[in-house]
Amino acid sequence: MSTNSTRLASANTYDNALNRLTARQTQLSKLQEQLSASKKVLRPSDDPTGAAQAERAITRLARVATDQRALEVQRNAVTTGESALGNAVSAVQDFRTLVVQAGNTSLTASDRSSIAQQLIGLRNQILGYANTKDSNGLPIFGGLGSTASPFVDSGAGVSFNGLPGQLAAGDLAVPAVLDGSAAFMDVPSGNGVFAVAQAAGTTAVWSGSGQVTDPSALTGHAYSIQFNVAGNTTTFDVIDTTTNTSVQSGQPYVAGQAISFDGVSLVANGTPANGDALQITPSVKTDLFAVLDQAIAGVRDSSGGTLSQNVAQALSQIDAGMSRLSASRGQAGNLLNQVDNITDRQSSRSVQLEADRSRAEDLDVVKALSDFQNQQTAYSAALGSYAQIQKLSLFNFIS
Repeated sequence: MSTNSTRLASANTYDNALNRLTARQTQLSKLQEQLSASKKVLRPSDDPTGAAQAERAITRLARVATDQRALEVQRNAVTTGESALGNAVSAVQDFRTLVVQAGNTSLTASDRSSIAQQLIGLRNQILGYANTKDSNGLPIFGGLGSTASPFVDSGAGVSFNGLPGQLAAGDLAVPAVLDGSAAFMDVPSGNGVFAVAQAAGTTAVWSGSGQVTDPSALTGHAYSIQFNVAGNTTTFDVIDTTTNTSVQSGQPYVAGQAISFDGVSLVANGTPANGDALQITPSVKTDLFAVLDQAIAGVRDSSGGTLSQNVAQALSQIDAGMSRLSASRGQAGNLLNQVDNITDRQSSRSVQLEADRSRAEDLDVVKALSDFQNQQTAYSAALGSYAQIQKLSLFNFIS
């Protein structure tokens, strides 16, 4: 029976011990480096898959942060626009109050002239709100594109030099510019369906803005209500001036009583003279500033029945203008709600991405400390054993 044996030289034993000591020391150094940085992936070679996952998460986090910074700029712009629209609504309400005040027939021409000056000041304030700019000096109400000041007062009226329209909100952004045309330049004349005005030379009879009583009967035609006075009897005829046909004739006129025909109704007041007339025309598109200018002129340059007619017409159109401003303000508020929703989604996404990054590269400190203690204990044991092995050389026993 043969027995195999392996002979180990002292040098070989020393080399093996040193290799193991070096490996322990390398592990300790790596753990100490990870603990210092609180990361388990310090370089791609540590964990290529984890490093790639962490890099993707970091890139996406940076993109979310960039999108959020842009969104905050848009939020500030929309907030500025919403505030400007709120100020414009308040100014129009003050304007309306003054127009009502000016309709008091007991006021003198001087009183109405003073009110007209206040109205001019409010009108200019509203124009200033329409040309509001954001923190970067860009117009808020430029629509799809505009010059530095989208609303230009040429003396003959205010024109809109922007492009009407509104950019759509996206998943991560909202438009930073609002549609100024819809807010300030889209006001219907009259009551929105038809407008009532005094014919040339008519001053003793007037009417409010009227109303629609039967939409299905509307023709979209223009009419003239012509008053005829014979002795103590006053009658009126309704003429369709579009087709030049008679709609009603010889109807008795009673002040304050509704005149109704073809789906429309209006209440005439005053004591008309023979030949006086009220003109009814289909509503057309005008703008808030034209409405304000017309109201100022109507207050300043009229009296009696003409003043009453002008005030009634102005109040109807001012209310329509305020409705447009309020609708635009509501749209701005909706955009701000969308900004809040986007911010919430981005915050949730950031939390998820941060969790992905942390799982890929962050260190479990408790486990790492435990591993470090174990490695340190093993390293100390290896050092001790190596010290003992060093004493086993044959030369230590040769006397």
